[in-house]
Amino acid sequence: MVIETDAAHTPGGLARPGGSLRGPLSFAIACFLIWGLAYGLLDVLNMHFQETLSISQADSSWLQIAYFGAYLLISFPAGMLLHARGYKVGIVSGLVVTAFGALLFIPAAAAGAFLPFVGSMFVLAAGLCILETSADTYVNVLGDPAKASQRLNLAQSFNALGVFFGPLIGGAVFFSPSTTAALGGATRSIQTVYGLIAVAVLVFAVAVWRARLPETGLSDHGDAAAGDAPARSLAQQPHFIAGVVTQALYIGAQVGIGAYFINLVTHTWTGLTSQQGAFMLSLAAIGYLVGRFAATALLLRVKPRTLLTTYGLVNVALTLVVAAGIERISPIALVAVFFFMSTMFATIFALGTTGLGSGTKKASSLMVMAIGGGVLLPWPMGRIADLYGANVAFLLPAACFAVVAWYGWKGAGLGRTATAA
Repeated sequence: MVIETDAAHTPGGLARPGGSLRGPLSFAIACFLIWGLAYGLLDVLNMHFQETLSISQADSSWLQIAYFGAYLLISFPAGMLLHARGYKVGIVSGLVVTAFGALLFIPAAAAGAFLPFVGSMFVLAAGLCILETSADTYVNVLGDPAKASQRLNLAQSFNALGVFFGPLIGGAVFFSPSTTAALGGATRSIQTVYGLIAVAVLVFAVAVWRARLPETGLSDHGDAAAGDAPARSLAQQPHFIAGVVTQALYIGAQVGIGAYFINLVTHTWTGLTSQQGAFMLSLAAIGYLVGRFAATALLLRVKPRTLLTTYGLVNVALTLVVAAGIERISPIALVAVFFFMSTMFATIFALGTTGLGSGTKKASSLMVMAIGGGVLLPWPMGRIADLYGANVAFLLPAACFAVVAWYGWKGAGLGRTATAA
């Protein structure tokens, strides 16, 4: 990563376009890897606690509720911090709180009860929320506004890389009796994994603090400078409001799918173990990663709204196949869902915050708050899974993907002129 020098900035302290933005962009993109890893471990922990603490699928969803509930509660304060203190303070603050949350897993594991893990997950996710509010916004504004979707898809590719490593680590440690025994038992294995995460995150926080991250003049996305700052408030921007709602439903679908992925594949693939299910989740994450890079390339030729609509419709069909509970076919369809989910968050984020001028920072924090939509589906999906089977629960994500397809088709253009849309 490149650390910027004073020579890379204009007299006003603003970054010049081009190469001078690569260093700050690299630091921001590296943050995506961190919360990808944390999220990848989350879904493995869900199944792990079902087995080790003998809790139901619905009860295990409290991990997801704590994680995404933090986004719901912390996103707006995180946006205020970003507005008041800037990108560097926001990113470093997020990293420090994330590391503290990871350290809390050490006493939580010693307690051997589920509730302390839920509390630790909330603190860790609060840090990730601050980090994501800052990094998502920074990547979104750090360059040409017309290429915001491409930059966010590229950055989210590194998030997908973290999601890939999370289940690999979790499956190799938490579902391997030999590895667990070598680390000193189930308690010590959790303490070791999250202790190492805390140390690595703190080291990166020091590196970010020492780096030069310019408060770029494009922080308002350039729209105001171009005379495109809207006269209306965010509440009067229907494409933004629809974007926030769509983002919340999409995240709800993504979280529910991840939370019950291992349950679904082990129930519809005879003989598959939980460890193999975790490794299969990593395979799905590879599809997610490949999908991100593919979307970055496709967006050079395809309009973001067209891509979003197409991917939304494909995932409606795939999740209906999953809901049918077909032996071996449904798990394969579920893996394919991850490829087509890959571009959704970044594209909805970019479409929803486009054309808002000086309101971009506030809109970005609200769009990140929509990640709190992750609390919507895990419990009802878990309850449906307990009563009728894991496959039936996937009808809920199918409905959410239908909304995503609608947003690409119509929602992103609401209240906007043809030129702006």
